[in-house]
Amino acid sequence: MKGKVVVITGATSGIGEVAAQRLAGMGARIVLVARDAARGQKTLARLSSIGTGAQHSIFYGDLSRIAESKRVAAEIAAAEPRVDVLINNAGALFGTRQLTADHLEATFATNHMAYFVLTLRLKANLLAAAPARVVSTASDAHKGYTLDFDDLQAAKGYSAIRAYGRSKLCNILFTRELARRWSGKGITANCLHPGFVATRFGDGSGGLLSGVVRIAKNFAITPEKGAETIVYLASSPDVTAVSGEYFYKCRPATPTDGGRDDAAASRLWNESAKFAGIET
Repeated sequence: MKGKVVVITGATSGIGEVAAQRLAGMGARIVLVARDAARGQKTLARLSSIGTGAQHSIFYGDLSRIAESKRVAAEIAAAEPRVDVLINNAGALFGTRQLTADHLEATFATNHMAYFVLTLRLKANLLAAAPARVVSTASDAHKGYTLDFDDLQAAKGYSAIRAYGRSKLCNILFTRELARRWSGKGITANCLHPGFVATRFGDGSGGLLSGVVRIAKNFAITPEKGAETIVYLASSPDVTAVSGEYFYKCRPATPTDGGRDDAAASRLWNESAKFAGIET
């Protein structure tokens, strides 16, 4: 990883921060995407203290908003002619249904559309670094869910857990379709289930849900353990030629039938492109 450029979202806490530190320790130059300036600067300072001499950097934006995702991607693209690894890791859980400025349900916007927009807008930079990798954090929370294309924004009825599970299904389907569409271009795309990890994730979801999440974390694994598969997919020579797969504990795993639905993957891609106003 020495000298390679790694762009990572959701890296100011939890598994993202651990992954960033480990990859920095391997010699990578980390490009952080963050929302909170205070946490961002603390993370940047920690990376710099690792002492490899790499000039790490940070960009700020609210990735739940399409315009912000596009702006951040454009700024990164201008600053980094080549991107060796893009790690889509930022995510959120919302206790109540919220709409973004784009009139998208916030879970769908944050957990899926941000991955979609950032990845597509950094395509040229990934191509310039080929062989390059896209790594996306999904979850086994996708189990039991399918996408309702007539109600992607959960207007007919909102459940925080269902919205989250469907957003993680989107991550898997996006990875599958990305691997298919970019096959032969020198860019691999894989996703992962990190395990149930004790991080600050879900703490701000609101109401009873926040309390339930905090209690459940007593039985969770550490961020250090949860970050292992991210680091593996970003750096290991074992997966140089692997694309379109879903991993757990650094090994290929099998998502549900819904996560292997190629028709749904293609339709989600097309719908996402319309939401984002991106020609693909």
